[in-house]
Amino acid sequence: MSEKVVLTHDDLRRTLRRIAHEIAEKNPDPGDLAIIGIHTRGALLARRLHALLAELSGAEVPIGDVDISFYRDDVGVKPRASQPVVHASHIDFDLTGKTVVLVDDVLFTGRTVRAAIDALFDYGRPERIQLAALCDRGHRELPIRPDYVGKNLPTAREERVNVCLEEVDGSDEVTISESAGVTA
Repeated sequence: MSEKVVLTHDDLRRTLRRIAHEIAEKNPDPGDLAIIGIHTRGALLARRLHALLAELSGAEVPIGDVDISFYRDDVGVKPRASQPVVHASHIDFDLTGKTVVLVDDVLFTGRTVRAAIDALFDYGRPERIQLAALCDRGHRELPIRPDYVGKNLPTAREERVNVCLEEVDGSDEVTISESAGVTA
């Protein structure tokens, strides 16, 4: 299976810094902001963005992470072997009135984001929800569009976008590979 590197460690660092600047510019009052990452890699990227936003604004923005396992529309549809691993959500603040920046690693069909939005409403009613995606690979099945994109990756449906992060994979990089299985 061939892999093509599309973001190196340095590219990923620069991309996250740019996204953080865009978030800060679009949301001048950090007191109204909250960052929520979608498990697993979206949550890790959210922590990195959170640190960058703290550097830029000097303010402490609330951060959390959300597990979407019980909000997915494919639970019970896929074979048992491919059922999601359940994680705990960590949102220990009220989202009511906040601008929530929802963070994910790869935006594909839009179904993960739809599930995450459903989950967020269990924690309050945000004023607005913005979406930050490290990679947007297209192939949307739902009308969902990111507000902040690290890199647009035109891909074939059968290709797979692999996001590796130091915290879980030992290195930072994004690759595209051929895959006959489920794609991300």
